[in-house]
Amino acid sequence: MVSLATTIGSVELRAPVLTASGVVGHGVEFARYLRPSELGAIVVKSMKSTPWQGNPAPRLLPTAAGMVNSVGLSGPSLAHWLANELPRLEVTGASVVASIWGNNIDEYHEAAVVLSKAPDCLVAVEVNVSCPNLDDRNRMFAHSAEATAQAVAASRNSGLPCWAKLSPNAADIVEIAAAAQSAGAQAVVLTNTLLAMVIDPETRRPLLGAKRGGLSGAAMRPVAVRACYDVHEAIPDLPIVGVGGVTNCEAVVQFLAAGACAVEVGTATFADPRAPLRILRDFTTWCDRHDIAQVRDLVGSAHN
Repeated sequence: MVSLATTIGSVELRAPVLTASGVVGHGVEFARYLRPSELGAIVVKSMKSTPWQGNPAPRLLPTAAGMVNSVGLSGPSLAHWLANELPRLEVTGASVVASIWGNNIDEYHEAAVVLSKAPDCLVAVEVNVSCPNLDDRNRMFAHSAEATAQAVAASRNSGLPCWAKLSPNAADIVEIAAAAQSAGAQAVVLTNTLLAMVIDPETRRPLLGAKRGGLSGAAMRPVAVRACYDVHEAIPDLPIVGVGGVTNCEAVVQFLAAGACAVEVGTATFADPRAPLRILRDFTTWCDRHDIAQVRDLVGSAHN
């Protein structure tokens, strides 16, 4: 039987399959479909220190082998989540990763300070830098090595291990990953969605309420796998969490071989809320069939 334990920086996880931020809400509602404690961790939806309304509807559109979303990071404040949602998730026995964002560096700092009061079930903070920086003409933090480093440094005030979630739209994702590591990120999450748009042929107008969105799902898996491979090749000591189009156990193997230590399952949960656990169980079977003794034996194997 394969040992599923994996390590992301200083964080020990029981399994290499996690949920992706944005698809399981704030964690509690997901527990009706499976036991969160069986997964490596539950990564909850990105939140900031204050409530955020998000983008106008429509927010989700299906597309070939995936979907385009423009939810706009809507959600309650972190303080509300800590007081009302996290306690109910904690009793499930889950390891929890909070995801934070901000429109400027001060907002990352404020979010991190709120999380400094979190209970032990919170094992890490995912720093979502794939959002607009109002202090830099709405340019994404993740498109700038300096801005990424500043956001990560500000987020370390939580006292929790920081994982930087990067954008595949960056010109040089290796440079951005290196900047995140230099600022104190223990890992990088590769990757967020690809910039995308859907236009109605009849009206010839964008279908999303915010016009532009992000492509997720199986269609972007090769892009995310490539990002993992490139970053691991350039910075082999930087732990990676792979995300993007994880729909089956073979996708898990691809990400691990590219250099990831774990993966997150996102869009697949819209079709099947039990997908993360199904994929983990299928992956366990795959490892047994291929005589893999431990997950660590697969990490970076495509580079050998």
